[in-house]
Amino acid sequence: MQLYLSVTPKDYQTACRYPVQFAHVAYRIGEEGQLLRQNLLMRTQGGLMSLGDWGCPAAFPAAPLVRQICRECAQRSYQGVLADFEGAASPERASFLQSLSTALRTARRRLYVPEAYAAQIPGACAVVCTALSGGSFQQRMEEAAARFGRDRLALDLQRLRMDFLLPSPTGEGTPLSQEELDALLEQIRPSVFYSRELCARYFTYSRDGVYHFVLYDDGGTLRQKLRFGRSLGCTAAFLMYPEAKDLLGELLS
Repeated sequence: MQLYLSVTPKDYQTACRYPVQFAHVAYRIGEEGQLLRQNLLMRTQGGLMSLGDWGCPAAFPAAPLVRQICRECAQRSYQGVLADFEGAASPERASFLQSLSTALRTARRRLYVPEAYAAQIPGACAVVCTALSGGSFQQRMEEAAARFGRDRLALDLQRLRMDFLLPSPTGEGTPLSQEELDALLEQIRPSVFYSRELCARYFTYSRDGVYHFVLYDDGGTLRQKLRFGRSLGCTAAFLMYPEAKDLLGELLS
């Protein structure tokens, strides 16, 4: 399983000291459906192109953009493209990704797409989020592997840090920054437990008569998720550099 660190051009030089491949968060689709690129170092080579879709139109001509992406991949020796698309899946995006997948396969490169698109694009790898607030992590990953195939499965190792009010009928919590989580742990000094089902740490506390349930990842839980991904035969895993930079020494040891 290949581990990719998603980095912006600003963080690239700092992140280069780690022995991983990079997904370069420097590309997006422009308002006219063209490929836009941030200022990358000329020597940037290898890894993946990370392609965003924020701010681009609902529909655009696919063929010219596919050619631009394939040309950039060839020039930079990218191994493929990570489609970092936001929002609900749309037919227009799916059609573009299908054309891109075909072109990349011809050039022996891979396309990684959000799970919502993977069933519509058989040649692409499904990127499945590992941050769960309910259910079973192992069951979730095994079901995804059965649905898409183990060789088409990649992990999005989002670092979970969430505060839930109890009871929580919607299952939605308040995201915490690492600073907020650290302050909470220092202030409350709770008993912290490990959930094997969620593969995450958790603790509870009360404030002003309201009970809270806090669920979070640390280096140990992320390593456990990586370990399970390897045992399952996943092709890749993705970490965001700003989100995980304080844990990289532990994760890569």
